[in-house]
Amino acid sequence: MVYKDWLTDHCKEKWVSADEAISQIKSGSRIFIGTGCGEPQHLIRTLVGDQTKQDNTIYQMFSFTLSEFVNTRSFLERFSLKLFFISQPLRQAAFEGKIDYIPAYLSQIPEMFSSKRIGIDTALIQVSPPDKFGYCSLGISVDITRSGLENAGMVIAQINPMMPRTWGDSFVHIDEIDYLVVHPEPIVTNLPPTKDNEISLRIGHYVSQLVDDGDTLQIGFGQLPNTILKYLDQKKDLGIHTQVITDGFLPLFEKNVITNKRKSLLPGRVVASLCMGSEKIYNYVDNNPMFYFRSSEFVNDPTVIARNDNLVSISSALEVDLTGQVCSDSVGYLFYSGIGDQVDFLRGSSMSKGGFSIIALPSTAQGGRVSRIVSHLSEGAGVATTRGDVNFVITEYGIAELQGKSIYQRVMELAQVAHPKFRDALVRKARKHHYIFADQLPPAQEDLLFLEGYKSSLKIKSGKTIEFRPILPSDEFSSRNFFYSLQDKTIFSRFFCKISTFSHEMVQKQWASVDYRKNMSIIGLYQKGGFKDIIAIGTYANVDDTIAEIAFVVREDFQNKGVASYLLEVLEGIAIENDYKQFLATVLKENKAMLHVFTQRYPNAKVVTKATEIEILMDFTGSRSMESHNPKS
Repeated sequence: MVYKDWLTDHCKEKWVSADEAISQIKSGSRIFIGTGCGEPQHLIRTLVGDQTKQDNTIYQMFSFTLSEFVNTRSFLERFSLKLFFISQPLRQAAFEGKIDYIPAYLSQIPEMFSSKRIGIDTALIQVSPPDKFGYCSLGISVDITRSGLENAGMVIAQINPMMPRTWGDSFVHIDEIDYLVVHPEPIVTNLPPTKDNEISLRIGHYVSQLVDDGDTLQIGFGQLPNTILKYLDQKKDLGIHTQVITDGFLPLFEKNVITNKRKSLLPGRVVASLCMGSEKIYNYVDNNPMFYFRSSEFVNDPTVIARNDNLVSISSALEVDLTGQVCSDSVGYLFYSGIGDQVDFLRGSSMSKGGFSIIALPSTAQGGRVSRIVSHLSEGAGVATTRGDVNFVITEYGIAELQGKSIYQRVMELAQVAHPKFRDALVRKARKHHYIFADQLPPAQEDLLFLEGYKSSLKIKSGKTIEFRPILPSDEFSSRNFFYSLQDKTIFSRFFCKISTFSHEMVQKQWASVDYRKNMSIIGLYQKGGFKDIIAIGTYANVDDTIAEIAFVVREDFQNKGVASYLLEVLEGIAIENDYKQFLATVLKENKAMLHVFTQRYPNAKVVTKATEIEILMDFTGSRSMESHNPKS
């Protein structure tokens, strides 16, 4: 084998046993250990087993093997363990104060080593066997490991033939290593449990609505982000620029969903820093030129991340408060994980052309007893991501859009994606904190997933696409801005009187009647830059068990483009599902355009002309497209 030739012919003096190599470490040393699944297990066990080693400090980002020893008195007396991220096997030890956690942005850790802010005497790493030129590969752990070995006074490497050989900035020459310990052993595997349940399915559904074909994705590490990936399998030409590659990506690679063709930075390549998962994903990245492994100061640098157009960052959290503050590294005073890459990618995505970030989390914890959307973060909880950094928050109850929104708007956005049983209490707390109006109505206390079936889109002749969906309480400011944008003539045609103000109180009266069944409002949204404007609202309201009164208002620049006709069709379908048989409309005589919309769809409508108005009764059985509806489907 190539590596045996190198060890025999070029570096005999470096080829030592683990005991011999570890004996070179002095007591009181600061020791860096390679990350996560790439950690040198044999070297770690040898280090801990050497009872002569005293008062050593160990630095590691993500640790597994040390969990075997962290609860023993001997280990705690001889080693101080400092972690940049608390892995699940070490979480309980962290809760018990046996681990020292270092909060740090992942992109900045390498500079801490190079500047000697954190000095390193010895680095323990694991590499693949050398090639014929003497180059080993850091394999699945480049991240902060490269900086760790480059800034250590002494480097001890475990050469493991089972370590994948990866492309990118992963290569280390034998000359950079002081001691070589050949020890084959299986690479650490780590598969976060997947919960393919209704909650993850619904969260995945909402995430997929925001991700477009050709987007470049960052996916955080953990159970939920890993599960979300499977709901993106209908997308095309996705790209990847992320900290960690996991088994969750494999189906998207195999289905050719991830092609990286449309990336603006390093097209054709998956950019990553480490890999954690099963032997299957390790075999997939082994010597695969599609993967470009770089160190954390590159992969996680927000300015580098921003060079990816349409970069979508997807990560999770422990709780989010009503103002948008995110806690992801602690449960109260108990440190749970770490800051990791979340802030780096949130800020990078915000600078990306067309990019944005998503925080995805279940609405509850502890079996549904605790809300993850909270009025304020738990006592002791850390703010990993500030309220100024968040774009979207997604739970199984929908999408909350926070970017550019006021505290009032954020409260309403987040309250409506909280679990229904906690919404009233959240709104009461928000009133107490003076975040919202004292008379603010809470979101509906029911699961509104059925509203997803009422979302649709219309492509008009100009090529522009208008999206339609049911109106929500968080749309108050947008709907008020819409009415204020209308000309007096348009307002008079809709309300039959002049209206100069459209106040918060008026909106509250509207919400009091909207139940999404017997009373419904659909809005039309047009994308304008990085946000969407309301350009139309269609509403029906209960008259009696079989009749609903219908009305529309469309912004002037979108009139005569088929918007009202489309809204009429959409509302008819919803009305039929809710057992209505007819629509009733009252139209001003001079409003010829709206009369045409109604009579074109309902040629047999009953028309009654009055002094200044026309009353139209429209039976659904006479609709020109009645055959397209399937009530109760």
